[in-house]
Amino acid sequence: MPDTRSHRGAAPQDESLFDEHALPALRDAVLELSWLLSRGYSDTSALALVGNRHSLTARQRTAVMRCACTDAQRDHRRARALPLDAIRDRDVDIDGFNALIVGESALSGGLVLVGRDRAHRDLASVHGTWRRVSETSQVIVAIGEALARGAPRTIRWHLDRPVGNSGRLRALLAEIAEEHGWHWAIDLDDAPDRVLAASSSIVATGDGWILDRVEGWIDLPAAVIAAHPGAWLVDLAP
Repeated sequence: MPDTRSHRGAAPQDESLFDEHALPALRDAVLELSWLLSRGYSDTSALALVGNRHSLTARQRTAVMRCACTDAQRDHRRARALPLDAIRDRDVDIDGFNALIVGESALSGGLVLVGRDRAHRDLASVHGTWRRVSETSQVIVAIGEALARGAPRTIRWHLDRPVGNSGRLRALLAEIAEEHGWHWAIDLDDAPDRVLAASSSIVATGDGWILDRVEGWIDLPAAVIAAHPGAWLVDLAP
């Protein structure tokens, strides 16, 4: 059945899976998984071990995995995290779907995770096809306003060409940028993760694989949340 929801909000079970009673076990799981990963265990076997120990559901395991990382990854990523005022007169590359979907989740009442590296992440990732929701334009404007305050030299969005409707999102980004006088380049890439990981620009992403490879990064969903307080933040860093 096609997904006809107009918001990228919380799943029906999230309220109980991530309430205050569940958080201690989830934080312990993040700590234990990170310990195992730091010692070379594979992510699949380590997650199974930790998830079984705490009787976690599949959705809770996904959250734990997105918030965990090795000690070395945590330190590397935190050391390269930059505030928005650091982008002035610099070039910025944006992981488009990553920034947009986390922002959409935040403004629609969905769960937003904060991991050991302090990056904001969602549980509503795109699989195959992107669809516009009620908050999409609002999030794009919030990101644009945050970037405008930072005053970078150039801004380039990177979208996954293989994702369905990526062309429509490109057109929407261009339309909103023109309305506000923002000068954005918007690329459709076959492998944007690799492009971003190799970029010499400041990269806006919460993707751990990319964060491990860039010299500087910013957290645009954090800026969106700061401008629209009230998001459901779940901090799983022990």
